[in-house]
Amino acid sequence: MRVHLCAVGRLRAGPERALVDDYLKRFDRTGRGLGLGPASEHEVEDRKGGGMAAEAALLTRVIPTGAVLAVMDERGQPASSPEFAERLAGWRDAGRQDLAFVIGGADGIAPDLRDRADHAFSFGRMVWPHALVRVMLAEQLYRAATILAGLPYHRA
Repeated sequence: MRVHLCAVGRLRAGPERALVDDYLKRFDRTGRGLGLGPASEHEVEDRKGGGMAAEAALLTRVIPTGAVLAVMDERGQPASSPEFAERLAGWRDAGRQDLAFVIGGADGIAPDLRDRADHAFSFGRMVWPHALVRVMLAEQLYRAATILAGLPYHRA
């Protein structure tokens, strides 16, 4: 199952970019034998200032047709790392070919796009900078792969 991180904004060179690259590389290596990955990033920018609706239109263009749509939203459901891993495995085992995680812009995700989601995840009720959400999501993808592979990275 291919994994797509669809995000508003560009992640420039720096510590966040290095962390995302590292965790996605680890995810690809660990997930390959599990039928997970590769992971790819799709960054969009609304240069005309159209707000959430314009961002949603740009995001919709990069979400693969038929993909499971998972949004990262403060109103979403928090999940433990093993629960997150189980959810990924369930979608994979159901034969889903693509999984798209959507990270919105500064104002969040447009309600119509959020309402279309198959699932909404939350990293808690706090609001996180979008660059950090991308880092945390990449790390959780890697962690999920290690949990499913039975590797000792996750200690619960």
